[in-house]
Amino acid sequence: MPHHVRGPSRGQTRVTKLRSFAVAAVAGLAAVSLAACANNSATPAAQNTAAAGGDSAITLVNPGKLTACTHLAFKPFQFKDDSGKIVGYEVDLMDLVAKDLGVEQEIVDIAFDQITSGSVFAAKKCDVGAAAITIREERAKAATFAEPHFDSTLALLVKSDSGITKVEDLKDKQVAVQTDTTGKDWAEENAAKYGYTTRVFDDMPTATNSVLGGVTVATINDNGVLYDFANDNPTTKVIQEFETGEQYGFNVSNDNKALATKINEVLDKARADGTFNEIYKKWFGVDAPAK
Repeated sequence: MPHHVRGPSRGQTRVTKLRSFAVAAVAGLAAVSLAACANNSATPAAQNTAAAGGDSAITLVNPGKLTACTHLAFKPFQFKDDSGKIVGYEVDLMDLVAKDLGVEQEIVDIAFDQITSGSVFAAKKCDVGAAAITIREERAKAATFAEPHFDSTLALLVKSDSGITKVEDLKDKQVAVQTDTTGKDWAEENAAKYGYTTRVFDDMPTATNSVLGGVTVATINDNGVLYDFANDNPTTKVIQEFETGEQYGFNVSNDNKALATKINEVLDKARADGTFNEIYKKWFGVDAPAK
């Protein structure tokens, strides 16, 4: 399914719903028409439009589109391929939801904290957050999460020739972390214990590239993305994982809980018919764990 990509600086389309008025008598047609125009002009423009697939309880910010907010790049969850197209594990899952709704997926690249805080929903910038979002208590208050679709742990990545084999070896060294992530939280909470300092980067690529370039000696982030990075960059390797019991989920506005229900229904169906496992194996090379 094609993806229409918008950057975060573009304005959002506002759709006006027209109210319909019954004409009581042919003789009063002209008067009724004038009344209808007057009522339309006095009615505030609606910001949402109902989903195309007959799910009237679900609202979408743009007609005919399921608008997904993400934060690039976080391979293999969402990233641009060589042609510039946004692809990835979560992109494929959202395509399933869009197809079920009878619409197309549109992807918006935006700051991660705007997605986790729920501000993208208040501003009507998107319908769903699809950005490898770890489900956490404070985030679940700001937005409604669908059921988890990925089990995640944290991992430690270093240069292969660094001589570092465990987190204890980071004493007096600098560790790269990505802003507003659980990896950053874990690293900062354990910095005093292991004697390292942290340096914050805006996104995953700059954090991992700081290790490649020798600016930092290690980075702590989610295991899926760091294993993928190490696979693409064999001079780096993941040396340790930290079990956290964390899971990723898609989030939606607290006023659009019906969309979270729909996401759950679509993913449950995909698990039952094998589509979910096909997508999981496509991006991670192994079968999806049992739910």
